[in-house]
Amino acid sequence: MTVIDPDAQATWVPGTERSADTGYAEYADDEYAEYTDDADDEMPLSTRLSIADTLTLGNATCGFMAVYFTTTGVLIPHLTGSEDGGMARHSAATAVVLMLMAAVFDLFDGLVARKLRSSAMGAELDNLSDLISFGLAPAYFVAVWGMVANDASHQRISVVAAVVVLLAVVLRLARFSCVPMRNGMFQGMPGPFGALTVISIVLLELPFVPTALGILGVAWLMVSRVEYPKPRGRLAVAMLCWIVLSMGLLASWAFDAPGGELLLQTGCALQVVLGAVIPLFATARRVNAFRDNRREARAAAQG
Repeated sequence: MTVIDPDAQATWVPGTERSADTGYAEYADDEYAEYTDDADDEMPLSTRLSIADTLTLGNATCGFMAVYFTTTGVLIPHLTGSEDGGMARHSAATAVVLMLMAAVFDLFDGLVARKLRSSAMGAELDNLSDLISFGLAPAYFVAVWGMVANDASHQRISVVAAVVVLLAVVLRLARFSCVPMRNGMFQGMPGPFGALTVISIVLLELPFVPTALGILGVAWLMVSRVEYPKPRGRLAVAMLCWIVLSMGLLASWAFDAPGGELLLQTGCALQVVLGAVIPLFATARRVNAFRDNRREARAAAQG
């Protein structure tokens, strides 16, 4: 018979675990801490995957496959001298579409976790998956972009930019896993939004220096205290529609549809503009709320 010291068991409080980017709510199971004599024959409830966890694993899978297609379709053909413009374009588009799909999984796993019971490891799974899909995958995309530029100095700078992006996501996930956030807002650009903005800057095909500076700027926004609204309600629907539209733009670009490249450039430019403009609206709203509170305080003091 297995004897467990109740004082040695880790306690878990509902709602204390969350994801940095989705507000992944966790719900305790009443039987979480109950173990019987045949505990070795049953999987503990805390390690059973929920529906939300399955969506989170889909997020991680998409991130890994994005790295795979970037390697096999863009990097390896370039290194072996067998690159085909069409194949590289198709593979790059596929990699970005997979990151977009990861964002969809990331959006829905939080929604499902709030509606249904989730496992105790949901928040950790979500952070690890976000690290793969919105940290490693876009950073690797940036590094490969520099390697195919055929300029040694560009390669070194692109690797530095890629490392900065990766570390920004790591710091964001670590910091916001333990720092409380204001209700309805994120501090710093959310990981999925930041990853898509980085990719959009690369796909704009601007000169090297502005592209590198833009990537570093997005990395700074991810770890800054600039506020971004959480994708809930109508905003979540708008985000989903934008992701689907982006997939269509990438498909038209990959298959050389008439005007496909112009459409992609327009979509990428809009993504970058949104990344810069959204926090301005949030800041303006916060300033207006502060002014309204001051007016009310003065009116109350005079009354």
